Amino acid sequence: MSQPAPDADTRHLLERLAALQARVAEVVARRRARDPAPDDPFRGLYLSDDQVDRLLAEDPASPSVPAPPGRPAAGPEVGAGRPPRLGRLEQRFGLHPLDLEMLLIVAAPDLDGRFERLYGYLNDDVTRRRASIGLTLELCGRSAADASARGRLSPGGPLVDGTLVLVEDPDRPFLTRSLRAPDRVTAHLLGDDRPDPAIAGLLRPGHPADAGLAPGVPAAGVAGLGWALGQADALVYLRERQGGAGPALAGAALAAAGRGALRVDATRIGPDGDPATDATLLAREARLGHAGLVVGPLESLLDRGPAAVRAFAEAPAPVVLLGRSTWDPGWADAVPVVLDVPAVGAADRAAVWRASLDGDASGDLDTEAATAQFLLAPEQIARAARAARLQARLTGAPVGPAQLRAGARAQNASGLERLARRIEPRVGWADLVLPAGTMAQLREVADRARHRERVLVQWSMRPGGGRGRGVTALFAGDSGTGKTMSAEVIADDLGLDLYAVDLATVVDKYVGETEKNLERIFSEAGGVNGVLLFDEADAIFGKRSEVRDAHDRYANIESAYLLQRMESFDGLAILSTNLRANLDEAFTRRLDAIVEFPLPDEAHRRRLWERCLGLLLPRGPDLDLDFCATAFELPGGNIASIALTAAYLAAAGDRPVAMADLVLATQREYRKLGRLCLESEFGPYYGLLS
Repeated sequence: MSQPAPDADTRHLLERLAALQARVAEVVARRRARDPAPDDPFRGLYLSDDQVDRLLAEDPASPSVPAPPGRPAAGPEVGAGRPPRLGRLEQRFGLHPLDLEMLLIVAAPDLDGRFERLYGYLNDDVTRRRASIGLTLELCGRSAADASARGRLSPGGPLVDGTLVLVEDPDRPFLTRSLRAPDRVTAHLLGDDRPDPAIAGLLRPGHPADAGLAPGVPAAGVAGLGWALGQADALVYLRERQGGAGPALAGAALAAAGRGALRVDATRIGPDGDPATDATLLAREARLGHAGLVVGPLESLLDRGPAAVRAFAEAPAPVVLLGRSTWDPGWADAVPVVLDVPAVGAADRAAVWRASLDGDASGDLDTEAATAQFLLAPEQIARAARAARLQARLTGAPVGPAQLRAGARAQNASGLERLARRIEPRVGWADLVLPAGTMAQLREVADRARHRERVLVQWSMRPGGGRGRGVTALFAGDSGTGKTMSAEVIADDLGLDLYAVDLATVVDKYVGETEKNLERIFSEAGGVNGVLLFDEADAIFGKRSEVRDAHDRYANIESAYLLQRMESFDGLAILSTNLRANLDEAFTRRLDAIVEFPLPDEAHRRRLWERCLGLLLPRGPDLDLDFCATAFELPGGNIASIALTAAYLAAAGDRPVAMADLVLATQREYRKLGRLCLESEFGPYYGLLS
């Protein structure tokens, strides 16, 4: 079977190896001529002169075939016309022609196995089969005392700093140190562009949704950023908000600079990894492929310390860092171009949804209306669309709003679940029993969350002041009137998860710790498409008081911090309280809506009894729900508790729920509330209590 013809790069390498072989022959002849002991009985113990001569007579293109006659005496300039690959390598790493000669000498044993044996012969040590610094200088025709040539193989030289050549045996004298070309560099010389396995696990493939999408940034801005990234060691920091498209903007700017984008996931750098080593290898990979590094999130690097950020920020390649933190000048000596990345607009997100669904959606699906409340980046949308398509295929139906919302919720990180309790909504509007005015206000809260992109961003109805795009509502009313359930209904209507903040994870007796805990919650919630519920909010959103001692002072600082943080929050937060009067008045101004939950009247109590007993619970013929609604003035939460207790009593007796079960369950609930069971209240059923 015939071998394919080598390409221009391979032919050029073979020519250079032939030139190197001729120089090796010259060095061998020169050493033999001045050898004082040519008849040394130990010479050739492992490699004889005849063997060396036969190796030198072989053609590098076909090692088993003798070199054809008439080959010119090759010197350093044979094949010096740069083919594409070597020419690009020379340009991207700032190499001198002497550097290319040295690189070829060092890489020769990995390109042609004969050089491994020849170098062992020239090193006078067959166990050392790589070129030493001294041998490399000699093959290049340079003196061992040439400081300039020695510097090409020292730190500060492009070969060593670019990790194209590795200097080994640092404890040996300089001239006898071995040189090695990394496997990735040799593979690149042969046309293999696969990334180094040592850093392949840190790379993320680009998403089709990223291509050409730089939302909110004018073309001139992308071109200007591209000019900055066209510089050799450019540094750009893109600060993202939730739903931003930093990777897309970085890719568009690098494309404008004529470069590719190498996406690096900083979260994949393991606890045992060395960020400095990873940054060096990634920078070499980027330079080999004429690309820039797009590294994020910055916060993962900060977890490893500022040195990790510095390692990437000062890497010898164009670098784009992505994060949400404000840039600290102490992280790097280089001055970055800092740009705030705007969030992707609803129309752009809908376009990415449609492209990612690839025609699997139902014909009447309005992706913009179904997903307007989700602030997702393009790559998150691509993953969410794939999850939606998989779910739809399991049921054999086209993708609909339910699948889109489930796929979007699947993109939420788990960090918030360590600080709050995640509740998957299982109730809807039909499950609420509230006055019409309260229901209308709740629907307005849901509409605010659904249309905030249009109102706050497109119509600019909240300009300046550092205000976020969040929606904050207060649910006020007695215990059991439906505040938590209403938050769950709103989350279900929006297709979001509900996260109930556990006050035990927030309040801390030590000064300043409560604020830190709240900051963690708000920071995690900023990257999650969900509804944040602060139950019993008056515990942490209480009134500021007159300062009489240090405790009052620090309590006021806590409240002041919350006032500022709520304004900059980008998500949907619901505060519920039984004691609205205890909330600081400054909070009420910052709230988008205040919904009052009154105690139910008789008509609503009748509906609550019917709703809480449900459709599956077997009922006895003597149930008198009209009497229960009239006699027992209780909120929905207590009615639900009574219905549950009555169900357990009926299950224990293996019979349907009877009126006696409801009366006994009501007695238990009254005892919990500290209320007396009066005959005037229980009427004809008072006798059942005994």
